[in-house]
Amino acid sequence: MTFELWILLAATFWGLIHLSTASFVFKAQVGMKYSVGARDENILPTGIAGRLYRAQWNFLETFPFFAVCVLLVFVTDSSGSMSYWGTCMYFGGRVLFLPLYAAGIPWLRTLSWNIATLGLVLVGIQLFI
Repeated sequence: MTFELWILLAATFWGLIHLSTASFVFKAQVGMKYSVGARDENILPTGIAGRLYRAQWNFLETFPFFAVCVLLVFVTDSSGSMSYWGTCMYFGGRVLFLPLYAAGIPWLRTLSWNIATLGLVLVGIQLFI
């Protein structure tokens, strides 16, 4: 397996951490009765649970694009320094994003998002080199 595919796998597991963290904190906020029920009331998460929920959706907005770029780099045998560093930047930025968003730290959170997005772009550019 290539380095880029390993990072894609790591990012997939990181997505599960996003999902689990948002879910557990929301469950603590609303209680077990709501969590296991039909959720007809559609209670929205607030506070840290809300931030974790939004961070999860933010991750899900970019992850499919990242996955497609990594898979295309693999299928076309286009690996190179841009895909290597791009996957590192994407994953590293995404790992930083979750705790920064949960803590409500705006500028560093935005910086980590920009690093991850630049990494995604670099992986895509690798396909054209």
